[in-house]
Amino acid sequence: MSGLFQNKKVSPVKHRMTEEAPLEQDTVKCPKCGRLLDKQKVITHKYVCYECGAYFRVRTNNRIKMVADPKSFEEWFSGMPVSNPLNYEGYEEKLLEVREKTGLEEGFTVGKCRIFGEEAVVGVCDSRFMMASMGHVVGEKVTLAVERATKEKLPVFIFCCSGGARMQEGMISLMQMAKTSAAIKRHGDAGLLYSTILTDPTTGGVTASFAMLGDVIMAEPGALIGFAGPRVIKQTTGEELPEGFQTAEFLLEHGFIDGIVERRVLKKILYFLIKAHQKTGSNTWSDFDETGFGGVMGDLSGLLNLGFGRKKTAWEKVKSVRKIERPSAFDYMESIFDIFVESHGDRYYADDGAIAGGIGFIDSQPVTVIADIKGSSAKECVERNFGMPMPEGYRKALRLMKQAEKFNRPVVSFVNTAGAFCGAEAEERGQGEAIARNLMEMSALKVPVLCILIGEGGSGGALATAVGNEVWMLENATYSILSPEGFASILWKDASRAKEASEVMNITAQDLKRLKVIEKIVPEYGGAGKDTKQAIGVYLKEKIKQFLKKYDGMEPEKIAEERYQRFRSF
Repeated sequence: MSGLFQNKKVSPVKHRMTEEAPLEQDTVKCPKCGRLLDKQKVITHKYVCYECGAYFRVRTNNRIKMVADPKSFEEWFSGMPVSNPLNYEGYEEKLLEVREKTGLEEGFTVGKCRIFGEEAVVGVCDSRFMMASMGHVVGEKVTLAVERATKEKLPVFIFCCSGGARMQEGMISLMQMAKTSAAIKRHGDAGLLYSTILTDPTTGGVTASFAMLGDVIMAEPGALIGFAGPRVIKQTTGEELPEGFQTAEFLLEHGFIDGIVERRVLKKILYFLIKAHQKTGSNTWSDFDETGFGGVMGDLSGLLNLGFGRKKTAWEKVKSVRKIERPSAFDYMESIFDIFVESHGDRYYADDGAIAGGIGFIDSQPVTVIADIKGSSAKECVERNFGMPMPEGYRKALRLMKQAEKFNRPVVSFVNTAGAFCGAEAEERGQGEAIARNLMEMSALKVPVLCILIGEGGSGGALATAVGNEVWMLENATYSILSPEGFASILWKDASRAKEASEVMNITAQDLKRLKVIEKIVPEYGGAGKDTKQAIGVYLKEKIKQFLKKYDGMEPEKIAEERYQRFRSF
């Protein structure tokens, strides 16, 4: 799987980033380790300390250089008139002073550029200009840029950095929050990509408006991000925030951002996002190896000749799918997708590791991927709650599926869960509502949905991500109303009769194909070795491509109606 985002949990960074060194200096001091660094070497490392990895704040021109093709940036809306809406004393003089000091007209610069040849709108907030606070000019530039991008059908990327609303403009500043958000809503309704990169610091009214409304939200390592900054919280409540409380890492853990992005791969990620959110594509990833994408698939010839082996009983399959060494969705995805980038969080509460999701490419076709993940080691199983999702897991899956509908991406869901987590905390956060909402919304998605049971399919917790136009099962997978132990306990008052129950519950792929609950049985080619996983992955890739071709050009309403009728038939 691709490591474009830092998807793993990392320790909070115990520092704040600082300004770049003035141009006349030959050295600059690292804000974290305190070492005196060679300025040119820091620039080469994209303003990241080459000793400890700390991030420096970046000026507007250098941000643009990092992501735009050379000489491709065309600035929009320069020379906008400045006013003092509240006639605040000294404000006009302050603006003039900051303009002369920074060489910037305002705290936000925006324009059109190319990113590896693809057109996009890029905006940059610069903390040197009154901490990039949002006054009426900043709000107007953001709004005009998004409106023009909507008209020209362009994706928008904004590097966010701000101290919040501009105090000298009072309520006029506050109104910019609603104005920018409304423009972003219209851009989204047009089916266009809006993405933000949160840098240090992003706080206040910017956080509560255009910074947190991205289809994809990324953040730089260690960035301070929050609505009320630590100083405001302390002054208001007297509360001292714990170390790392409002860092990018904290937001990732709590489900508010998709990932942490490193500058060394930033341009590649923006390019990936542009391609992944285009409604049609005409190129394969092998055409774009110069960007670092596009995997070279190994020679998998001969793998499809592996044998099937003895047919397993239902109880043997139950025990088999519960084994920790059984291949996960990630194992199959390595052979199915040329690239996969994971997204994180439900945007409300947390990032549930029991469900992974993101964007994958099958040749030139982007798809949204949802997958139950149990874990491949004892430690990972605990971290992922043994693949039993909490409400935030289902809400993350739904967020990504609705995003898929917006950008006309098919959905591929890998199902492998013993069921939804049952516990007090799940009930407090609305487990039943989360599952019900998924069932309702998935039924009406106007893009093709393919669901593949690769292990256990346990009750409503599995169905919550399995409402597809077609549902497939690996030949040794199971799909049941509840566990055989639970079935035996409820109907026979004896959980020890689980083996007997498994044989009468009709839970195998063969049973469910006969009952027309599923459309296809996927051969497993023997055991769980590396070659076997690759063989299944290659088989699935070809079958998924056939599934996608079947729906190519079909009217969205017809796709949703077909799914409705599929479940209506039961």
